[in-house]
Amino acid sequence: MIIAEGVSKRFDDVLALDHVSAGIQDRSVFGLIGTNGAGKSTFLRLLSGILAPDEGRLEIDGEGVFENLAVKQRCFYISDEQYFFPGCSPAELRDYYRQYYPRFDTARWGQLMQAFGLDADRKLRTFSKGMKKQVSVICGLCTGADYLFCDETFDGLDPVMRQTVKSLFAADVAERGLTPVVASHNLRELEDICDHVGLLHKGGILFSRDLDEMRLGIHKLQVIFTGDGADTVFSRIKILSQEQRGSLYTLVVRGTAEDIKREFHAIQPMFFEMLPLTLEEIFISETEVAGYDVKKLIL
Repeated sequence: MIIAEGVSKRFDDVLALDHVSAGIQDRSVFGLIGTNGAGKSTFLRLLSGILAPDEGRLEIDGEGVFENLAVKQRCFYISDEQYFFPGCSPAELRDYYRQYYPRFDTARWGQLMQAFGLDADRKLRTFSKGMKKQVSVICGLCTGADYLFCDETFDGLDPVMRQTVKSLFAADVAERGLTPVVASHNLRELEDICDHVGLLHKGGILFSRDLDEMRLGIHKLQVIFTGDGADTVFSRIKILSQEQRGSLYTLVVRGTAEDIKREFHAIQPMFFEMLPLTLEEIFISETEVAGYDVKKLIL
């Protein structure tokens, strides 16, 4: 488990992280959302042990990360900007990582390189941005690391490749207990893979919640009322947002599904449907309650 308590990091006069606290459970996919400059990359570099926090406590399974080789061997960091040795090929990169990760799976590396259609002996400098990201993902998965820290990893990948990478992450979470922490400025890229999401803004985490718990308490409805049914039910439920097009209302409401259905069944509307909420809609609803407009922060 990853524990951050009051973690701060400053670069000269710039406060990159301001007393960030978060808990990331094992065998879950944690999504870290925020605009450019929000502190996502700094937080991932701290988790990877590249940087040391100026204040606070940052531990993985009860141990500090910075200058701790045993912990670092259980972590792998995929940066937003890909850096490789000059003239390096994927095969040489594989051999490099094998020296530092005792559990490196060479056979799987070869299988994934072939499945992705990547030439192991071609120079990485000739690869496209997306191909370089693919090589990094393959290396990260094959190290056998328990924690994978991904900074805008899906940026530069085409839609098919994004889904392929997400499927690989999900398989490793289920089969060997991998814990990916994925930072992105795009909510839509994370909603089909994350179990838990945190919103990072101006160096601090504004909001961190389990997605399943949020989905249980917030619901999207489409309703066509009869008579004075709208006034009756509006006084009995908590409405977070409301839109009306003609006679069709689209509502986001808070409460249990059973209570909401019971209230609407009592007024017998002409039409009633409960729809799945997107991650964007959940975040908008939750952050507006806290006084923030998420649309201005990340959308």
